[in-house]
Amino acid sequence: MARVQRHHRFPKGKAALLLALLQAFCLTSAATPAQAAESSNLRQRPNVLLIVSDDAAFGDVPWGGGNAAMPNLQSLADEGVAFGNFHTSPVCSPTRASLLTGNDPIDVGLGAFDYSIYPPTKGKPGYEGYLTRNTATIAELLRDSGYRTVMAGKWHLGGPGHGGWGPWDWGFQHSYGILTGGANHWNQQVFLPSPKNPEHRALMAQRIVPTEPYFENGRPVERPLGIHSDDLFSGKLLADLEEGRSSGKPFFAYLALTSPHSPLQVAPPVIKKFVPYFYQHGYQGLKRLRYEAQKRSGLIAADAPFPDQSANWLLQRWDALSEAEKQSEARAMATYTAMLEQQDQTIGRVLSYLRETGQIDNTLIIYLSDNGPEGMDDEGPAANPALSRWVNENFSQNPADIGRGNTFLEMGANWANASNGVLQWWKWYLAEGGVRTPLVIRPPVGAALQSRGGIRQAYVNVKDVPLTILDYAGIRAPSGRYQDRAIVTPTGLSMRPFLEGRASSVRTEQQWVVSDIFGNSSIVAGRYKASRQSRAMFGDGQWRLFDIQADPGETTPLNASQPQRLRQLIDLYMSYAKAKGIVPVADNWSPWQGDLKTLPRPAETPLPMPASPASAAPASR
Repeated sequence: MARVQRHHRFPKGKAALLLALLQAFCLTSAATPAQAAESSNLRQRPNVLLIVSDDAAFGDVPWGGGNAAMPNLQSLADEGVAFGNFHTSPVCSPTRASLLTGNDPIDVGLGAFDYSIYPPTKGKPGYEGYLTRNTATIAELLRDSGYRTVMAGKWHLGGPGHGGWGPWDWGFQHSYGILTGGANHWNQQVFLPSPKNPEHRALMAQRIVPTEPYFENGRPVERPLGIHSDDLFSGKLLADLEEGRSSGKPFFAYLALTSPHSPLQVAPPVIKKFVPYFYQHGYQGLKRLRYEAQKRSGLIAADAPFPDQSANWLLQRWDALSEAEKQSEARAMATYTAMLEQQDQTIGRVLSYLRETGQIDNTLIIYLSDNGPEGMDDEGPAANPALSRWVNENFSQNPADIGRGNTFLEMGANWANASNGVLQWWKWYLAEGGVRTPLVIRPPVGAALQSRGGIRQAYVNVKDVPLTILDYAGIRAPSGRYQDRAIVTPTGLSMRPFLEGRASSVRTEQQWVVSDIFGNSSIVAGRYKASRQSRAMFGDGQWRLFDIQADPGETTPLNASQPQRLRQLIDLYMSYAKAKGIVPVADNWSPWQGDLKTLPRPAETPLPMPASPASAAPASR
């Protein structure tokens, strides 16, 4: 489309100079001293760019042993800091609730995950499955303080058809994207159909993939076809930023990418170069290589033990696969890695815009992943049979189509486990592999920073990110009330004192954090973590105590050596659960398959026998 040319007719010579001076005088004299001071203050406040990767693993980044070229993310880490002990929720929407509010998920409706809601929680406070009105988002607070607020990508916190409200009702002046947990990366097909939706059921019966609704500023829109989600979302974000740039106001830009979330899709030529590497090393080889890389980079301690996973019968040996299976699996991991490499190019595109418009120095830039890598498989004990059947019936199984929009590919449990390096388990689980993810913070140039580059090992929770953003923006988080509604006071903490060297940690041992979902529970206090994994999710329901700083792979339970500490953490958890109204989950309930007739055998390493009294605390609530 031809660009519209705007022609201006200016007087010549001195008349032009006189007119320019007159216009400048009128503009400046029209502002009162208070208005001028407010405008100056707004210009001095930093912009905020928050980038969220979807399901990226602890080991996917360059300092984690990742295989994708990610020079843009590396440059942000070099100019700022990377964290090696950052924790999220084990699934998307609870993390995003904490990320935008500073609250625990159970406090703001996200004690439940909309794709897998435990039936007895329906109607219970905290389990709504969408962001509830007893909180305030940082988008609202920043908007109220004069920021331009824009977002593009995945919302997954409610909206039309899902209960709750979309981003346009939560403080974002410009928004574009999807309300659900994912979508096809090349077209407007849904990620997962809803059997509860009559329209979806009818289409599925005809083997037609339903359409994913997209919204722009609250209005339904059609998504252009043939544009990858990374390009689509980043392009929309940059267009909105450019449209408001002349206002002189600082911005809060939230780029919630849907890569590398399944379905794994990216331009096929990018995939090919990675296939030989993953074919050569396989699952066990990749896990060991990333573990060694993590020790060299300082992401984990040099003496951190490598986990013995012989008890985890969900995992396969690479050498047990057929030649055809190895080729297929190598292509899947290559596709996932190619998505990460493209994601970094997307980050580079946004950084280039900020650099060329002179805004990058005064921008706080944060990158994180919302949870660990997706380990769901099309087959096996953790698979959803209905989903597997739907994938096989509606998508191409031709290897030549991998990466295209007519395929539905997942990395599966074996690669998810391998991609984490030292960590065990993956998305959906409260083990470190499901909740310990990359975090990079690059403060504005000129802001105090104890040291640039390197990796910090302080424990950080995702609910600390929004309080950090508000701190840099000079905004105090509300307590108890926001405008006309009562709210739960955020319990996140600002990382800024730690980043500037004014504090030795972000959280003290007394500022512990609880997570609870799907019948799995954990509490982290300082370097110690007590956790239990439900029997329906291949655990044994018993509490284990770990030192997650020295032993991030959770290889050696400390139940016998520190029973009192374990007992104290369990008691803290139980008090929290009672206060928050956490609903006990039946031993036989699986988030993928519902009520199980037979419990699977545990895939955890058994506790040493005899178990200490504390470790044998009741598993049911």
